[in-house]
Amino acid sequence: MSSPEQPQDPSADIVADNPTANETVLAETTVTVHRAPRYRNFMLLGAIVGVLLALILTISFPENDEYDRVQIFGFLLLGGLAVGTTLGAIVALVIDRIIGRSNVSVIADRLGANEVSTNELRTAEPGSGAPNDDFQAFNEK
Repeated sequence: MSSPEQPQDPSADIVADNPTANETVLAETTVTVHRAPRYRNFMLLGAIVGVLLALILTISFPENDEYDRVQIFGFLLLGGLAVGTTLGAIVALVIDRIIGRSNVSVIADRLGANEVSTNELRTAEPGSGAPNDDFQAFNEK
């Protein structure tokens, strides 16, 4: 008798949990994984902060006789976008330098697909309507 907690065949559970059981390892190599921040996201966040800062500065100061609020907002918007984007990029670079020191080396496997399916395509006869048929006809010319 078997209990419901223990499987009868442990190898069956390994195959069921691993969908790549039909794949074979062709090669192993050691690679270095470098985590880096997404610079575009930091620059976009900096630009948004620059726009909000331009809006706050436009509203907080009293109105000028020479320029109306829309013109002042436009001037501050140009500066806020440039400064905010630049500061966002600098923050991303600093974070990259801090995180860049912690590179991790891992072993990567190159997996091959089941060879039976690829061999069937290679042995397709001309005129059989197989996907490889056009390629063989082109090579015979």
